[in-house]
Amino acid sequence: EAPDPPGLRDQVQFALEKWVLQIQSNDDRGVLQFMQNLLDQGWLKGDDITDRFFRISVEVCADRCIQQLVDASMQGIAYVQIDALSKLVLMLVRYLDEWNRSTTLTKQSLLNKALATTVRVMHAHHKERKANFNQKPFHRLMMRLLLDLTDAMPEAMIFSFADALQACQPRLVSGFSFAWLELVSHRSLMPRLLHAKASKGWTAFHRLIISLCRYMEPYLRNTEMPEPIKLLYKGTLRVLLVLLHDFPEFLCEYHFSFCDAIPPSCIQLRNLILSAFPRQMVLPDPFTPQLNIDLLPEIAKPPAILSPFTQALAASPLRPELDRFLKGRGANGFLSSLQQHLMLPSQAETAAAGTRYNTPLINSLVLYTAAHAISQSAASGGPQGGKEALTRGPSMEVYRKLCRDLDTEGRYLVLNAIANQLRFPNSHTHYFSCVLLALFQHASDHHIEREQITRVLIERLIVNKPHPWGLLITFIELIKNPQYDFWNHSFVRSSREIEQLFQSVARFCLTQHS
Repeated sequence: EAPDPPGLRDQVQFALEKWVLQIQSNDDRGVLQFMQNLLDQGWLKGDDITDRFFRISVEVCADRCIQQLVDASMQGIAYVQIDALSKLVLMLVRYLDEWNRSTTLTKQSLLNKALATTVRVMHAHHKERKANFNQKPFHRLMMRLLLDLTDAMPEAMIFSFADALQACQPRLVSGFSFAWLELVSHRSLMPRLLHAKASKGWTAFHRLIISLCRYMEPYLRNTEMPEPIKLLYKGTLRVLLVLLHDFPEFLCEYHFSFCDAIPPSCIQLRNLILSAFPRQMVLPDPFTPQLNIDLLPEIAKPPAILSPFTQALAASPLRPELDRFLKGRGANGFLSSLQQHLMLPSQAETAAAGTRYNTPLINSLVLYTAAHAISQSAASGGPQGGKEALTRGPSMEVYRKLCRDLDTEGRYLVLNAIANQLRFPNSHTHYFSCVLLALFQHASDHHIEREQITRVLIERLIVNKPHPWGLLITFIELIKNPQYDFWNHSFVRSSREIEQLFQSVARFCLTQHS
């Protein structure tokens, strides 16, 4: 960017000081006159000078705020100029119709410039000051803009805030993470996005939450997290709890991409997402004796999924071969080459992902394969022969092959992908519950497959509530139905502590109804 015209910074700084005095005088006529002066200066035409005006304004206000926050005697007035700048943007938006003949700006473009400038200056501060970056002036400015413009803001403007927050997400400006999360979850932003028409707001908010999850993922993968990440994780949990209570359909329909972005170790976070169910649905009590889920009307209905769950598979050479195999036209060599397709190709990718396997591809493969089996079953009028018929065919061959041939790490990821679909009553929950139970029943002679299936279920049950409905249904069936002979497997009694754990979880599952 070319240098600012000589004297422009001093002129803008002087104008801001006059503006602070102006709004303190509560003279509305003076406010309009001040804005006319800005027009006369040529600062609000919507051109390059307008960008410079906003940039210098943010820089001056942020620098002044930071200086005053350091001085204990000045902290009481540290935000005066920041608040005044927000008020200026509000007035410009509010009275734009009275002076728009002198500018190419619209209300939308004016707000976009103000937010984009704030983000650019924030990036510059963060890059220059690194660990000494102070998020407070930028948090205050964006919060004041959000609050001041709430009443004057049409729906389109709320997306400007979403775009601005995406541009300063934690992966890009880590020092702004806590302020960012507060802004994202604020009552003036989150509900308005999620209530926006045509689910456009859902897309924007989903993108923000995914950005947060991807930032935290490398830290959450490790058992020992830095203290700031622990606090950020707690904040994220609280936001998701609000979503679970007020917007459960949002979590339901984007569950796949959230699970993709969360490492397997974050069991409670995943449980919280998978426990969501549509508000109009009344969940059958999973602890009801003799509950037959096959008779539930919801079991025949597929869930709505807005996540692009075929994306990872579509980008892989595996997709055409898989399609041919599922349609019964695949070569016998497909299953034998399946494992190799699921491995990450380079050591760099393995190090970055923390696993040798392409986890998003596994998740995509598991759900896509099931969706094919369920649609085939529905097209033929439903499975003839009950659960056993549902778990026959090429889709089940894929799951059996993966569980039999993959190593412990790969098998765990596949079983996790299956368990991620054990949610509220729907055709996917029913199918994957049957698949998991069939894999347990027909596992090969060694116990590792059954043990890992049990581990995936148990580790999701021993954390705090909520627990997904489908998870409870599946585990209760596993321990109660004699055909699975659960209690006689050696791994259940491998140690006294393990046996007591199983008994404790079983008591929880079997006595809740009484």
